[in-house]
Amino acid sequence: MSYGFYGWETADIRDSRGLTPCDYYDLFSRAWCAETCAPALRKDWSPKNNTLGQCSITAFLMQDLWGGKVWGVPLPGGGVHCFNEVSGCVFDLTSEQFGDNPPDFNDRTEQDRSVHFADGDKFARYQLLKSRLLPLIPAE
Repeated sequence: MSYGFYGWETADIRDSRGLTPCDYYDLFSRAWCAETCAPALRKDWSPKNNTLGQCSITAFLMQDLWGGKVWGVPLPGGGVHCFNEVSGCVFDLTSEQFGDNPPDFNDRTEQDRSVHFADGDKFARYQLLKSRLLPLIPAE
């Protein structure tokens, strides 16, 4: 099967359930919704562009599940786009939102969840996404 997110080709690591980042992409695709999208982007969110505005909450939730680091790259016009690195495997489950113009994943800095979650709305969206995702994950 083919995926469109950054790093999918080498995202062959497995968690304790035997799931890969591609498996989690499939699960997140069922959990992302307009309410979990960043408010500034919500008017442009759609099921066809379901990764829009989901980056930091998705990356930190993946960190909860897998460990590793959350990285951020600067976006034109401000803001930071977040993605994951686990055991040397770099992947960005939400990169499809950029279409043919992905960010430069080399210009990255490690992200601190306390800084991101200081925004109460972002933390509430993270909690909502978590509540939608966890029931979809198969038991060990």
